[in-house]
Amino acid sequence: MPQDDFYAKVRRGLPALLGQWLALGQDAPDRLALILAETARVAKLGEPEATPDGATLAAWSAPGAGDEVPLWAARTATFLLVQMPARPVPDGDDEACAWAYCWLRNRDFDDFAAAHAALPEHLREPLDAALKAAWTDRQGLRLV
Repeated sequence: MPQDDFYAKVRRGLPALLGQWLALGQDAPDRLALILAETARVAKLGEPEATPDGATLAAWSAPGAGDEVPLWAARTATFLLVQMPARPVPDGDDEACAWAYCWLRNRDFDDFAAAHAALPEHLREPLDAALKAAWTDRQGLRLV
C-alpha cells in the first residue's frame, strides 16, 4: 500500500511537475534542462552539481521517478511555471502537493494567508488544499 502522507504525495508529484516544464517550455529538452539549471543558480533556488541534459530531464519526468528528482529542479520548475503566460495548473493531488511544497520552499511567508495571497490568481483554487497541507507540514517540521 503506497504511503499517503504529505511528503509521499510530494515525491510522487515531482515528476509530473517537471513534466509540465518539459511539455510547456517550448524548446528542445536539452535547452530546457540548461534553462532549469541556470535559473536555479541565478535565482538561488539550488546549486546543481552539473547541468542535466534533456534525457535526464525526461527521466526525472517519468512516473515513479520522484525519489530521483533533485529538489533544486522541482523548485526551479515551480518558479518558472508560475510565471508562464500559459497559466499551467497541477494535474491531480500529488502534483498539487509538489507545487505547494516547492512554492513554500521558494519564498518566506509569515503565515498561510500570505503564502496563499502571493500565489498567482489562477493557482489559488487549484492549490488551496495542497497549500494548507504544505503549510501544516512545514509548521510541523519547525517543532523538530
